[in-house]
Amino acid sequence: MTTFLGNPTMPPRAPEGVGHLRGTETFQKAAHHELYNATQRRNLHKATHTIRDKRAAVINEIDDWQALREAGSNIKRDVMARMPELLEQFEASVTARGGHVHWARDAKEAGEIVTRLVKETGEDHVVKIKSMATMEIGLNDQLKEAGISARETDLAELIVQLGHDTPSHILVPAIHRNRAEIRDIFVREMPHTDDSLSTEPAELAEASRTFLRQQFMEAKVAISGANFGVAETGTVAIVESEGNGRMCLTLPETLISVMGIEKLLPTFKDFEVFLQLLPRSSTGERMNPYTSLWSGVTEGDGPKNFHIVLVDNGRTAALADEIGREALKCIRCSACLNVCPVYERAGGHAYGSTYPGPIGAILTPQLTGMDSSHDPNASLPYASSLCGACFEACPVMIDIPSALLELRHQKIEHHKPKIEGTIMGAMGLVFGNQKLWNTATHMVAAGRILGGFNGKITHLPSFLAGWTDVRDTAVPPKKSFRQWFASDEGQQLLSKMREEGLPSRANGEDSIKKES
Repeated sequence: MTTFLGNPTMPPRAPEGVGHLRGTETFQKAAHHELYNATQRRNLHKATHTIRDKRAAVINEIDDWQALREAGSNIKRDVMARMPELLEQFEASVTARGGHVHWARDAKEAGEIVTRLVKETGEDHVVKIKSMATMEIGLNDQLKEAGISARETDLAELIVQLGHDTPSHILVPAIHRNRAEIRDIFVREMPHTDDSLSTEPAELAEASRTFLRQQFMEAKVAISGANFGVAETGTVAIVESEGNGRMCLTLPETLISVMGIEKLLPTFKDFEVFLQLLPRSSTGERMNPYTSLWSGVTEGDGPKNFHIVLVDNGRTAALADEIGREALKCIRCSACLNVCPVYERAGGHAYGSTYPGPIGAILTPQLTGMDSSHDPNASLPYASSLCGACFEACPVMIDIPSALLELRHQKIEHHKPKIEGTIMGAMGLVFGNQKLWNTATHMVAAGRILGGFNGKITHLPSFLAGWTDVRDTAVPPKKSFRQWFASDEGQQLLSKMREEGLPSRANGEDSIKKES
């Protein structure tokens, strides 16, 4: 076994060949573009609200939901605390059952291993099960460079692939597409379809089923990810809704699974917890339709050759940090995306990473590191309103808001922008001095000359334009709150509140009057 678990200092540096974990522009700029996609915003609103409503209904059916969350969180924390030990146990268990374990330090190395294994079979075409790990390492691109074609078999992933697009959601990669768009993609890309194809879900599903059937029957090699791997037994598990995964796991002669090292569970009994948490949190179902478990190879049943590639790709660096370690508990349910107001409006593509949404905003910078203040991933911790809905929804109780704040702190500590740092330092002096603060608030009305007719400042001068280029900035009010409170209008409202018997907080009032 080749181990790569260490104890690097923070902030972690990006590993060589991180795959699809870094975009080309900051979240703020990318989101600015995506906000103008009205169709995508409608699609996301409808889909996320439907899923969150289903989820709320099924978790309210059970009395011990919070206890299940705590159990899941504790199991994953145990995994992080004993990672080297459990990885060795998992490798021994898989090998004892006829499987082969391979270790990859980064995305490039993982792709090279999978490519070599496929070439050894003599095949140049593979079928794939939906997998965040293979998307993370950019496996399809690496296989294509080696002359190997990979066909996605999950319906949503197929839509993305045929549409020459990228996923925008962890669970529903094509969530940004509506039925009319999907129909057009199928007519354009599937050889057996024509303009008679309608937008009815049943017809679209049948078209994809017909298209994929031949792929399943011909493929000799399948590639999958893994939802869980059990150290005790060497069992690998995949949960799915369509049955395409079951076809890929049973028909081909060779199965290659790619698994992040954090996906371990210590014992088989731990499935009891996660097979209750995952379906309810991800799709709002009491139980997922297909749960596939396999351990090594079995004569006369399923693939003759089984390989599993264990991928680090920055996980060791995240494991070494207390905050980052919490992010590795993620079971990829996407519950945090479905309740996030920022994701709902900006969409998944704005994050520039395989992992969008709140969990992506903390996981991606942990895996790649933040190389500089200009690194697109250094902007991800700011892709949040810190409303806390993600923490409440997370089935394994990842405190995403706290992690976001810590990553913001790390970014400023290690990559403080010079101009912004100077401005924030000056603001700190103002905030800490009552006289300076009162003087500044009295001058706030001067900013109104920059405003437009729509009540927004569209462009601040000089280096301050970086703020207005990526966000709407409201025109300052005519008066500060303290000025208004000391005015006749403010005092009249205060008198009215007293007459109605509402609490006046007299000490605070006196302080405001004195400072004003």
